[in-house]
Amino acid sequence: MTPDHPHGPGRPRDENIDGRVFAATLSLIDAEEEVTASRLVERSGVSRAALYRRWPSLTTLIAAALDAERSGFPEIDLDGDIRSAVFGSIFGDGGIVAATGYSEVRFRHRIRLVMADRALQKEYWESYVSRRRAPIEEVLRAGVERGTLRDDLDVEACFDAIIGVFYYQFVARGDRIDDPATQQRVRSALDVVWRGMVA
Repeated sequence: MTPDHPHGPGRPRDENIDGRVFAATLSLIDAEEEVTASRLVERSGVSRAALYRRWPSLTTLIAAALDAERSGFPEIDLDGDIRSAVFGSIFGDGGIVAATGYSEVRFRHRIRLVMADRALQKEYWESYVSRRRAPIEEVLRAGVERGTLRDDLDVEACFDAIIGVFYYQFVARGDRIDDPATQQRVRSALDVVWRGMVA
């Protein structure tokens, strides 16, 4: 599994097995087939016992597979301008717009899966998504400490507002984030959010 999920005592983790299971899981997701232990055993060649030694449930396995090929937010330089650092992490090289980590098709499958299964949604949030927020939240806290951003700023709520702009384009409007018109709309919305954050 990922470094965020160190395994317990027992045999060392076999990353080759993890890769085969993740590939089998994602192939089922991409084909819009239900992910079951039987199908995973058949597609990956990994035994059922090996599956459950590594992941306590299919929910934790699916969450890990969904995150396996994603890239996190890039590290952000805290020494410069706070606004430039945040917007650069979104629109710059390696930022949200440039590299989401997997295809739009898989992104939409992920949204469908987590919305249909609250347990999977919570597992994915607690184990992966909440940790991806750290770099931008760290920048926002640095902005508060410097006096650039309001001292009563709710950093988590601000992150939700920033990223929520992107999710709305995908989920509600059905637009592509790499479309110039979408990017301009996102920039305009983020400008509004930012003005409310500034000290």
